Amino acid sequence: MSTVPVALSGTGEIPITVEESKVEGVRRILFFDGVCGLCSWSIDFVMKRDVKEEFQFAPLQGDTARSLLSPTDVNDLDTMVLWVGGRTYRKSAAVTRILWRLGTGWQAVGVLLWLIPLPIRNLGYTIVAKNRYRFFGKKESCRLPTPQERTRFLP
Repeated sequence: MSTVPVALSGTGEIPITVEESKVEGVRRILFFDGVCGLCSWSIDFVMKRDVKEEFQFAPLQGDTARSLLSPTDVNDLDTMVLWVGGRTYRKSAAVTRILWRLGTGWQAVGVLLWLIPLPIRNLGYTIVAKNRYRFFGKKESCRLPTPQERTRFLP
């Protein structure tokens, strides 16, 4: 069994591997804070509009995140991370790239958002992210996919 190499954080954690077959052919993985109410809502939002099923999803607290992302990305629960073919996008850069893939209307919203300078976009993102538990709640455990959604979620 071949495995994807693990990014070790230097914390003495036991390495966890994810089978390559689980990520082969995956074009986009959206990593999210699995216990965040806003993040769970965002995943539902993307799934509903991702008619081509281009996105797969994984919690930042999961095995796939520890295998594919840097320790800094895994430990920063204040941002969604979009992984596209080995490249990562964070904060508003991830949001705009997600919107670009969700159909014509959302592409336009993504383009308009992209026109806002990055530091201002990220400032807005950071303000919402820092207050997300207060506004949207915090769950006791990661979002569990329905049986129909299971193929789109990675560990």
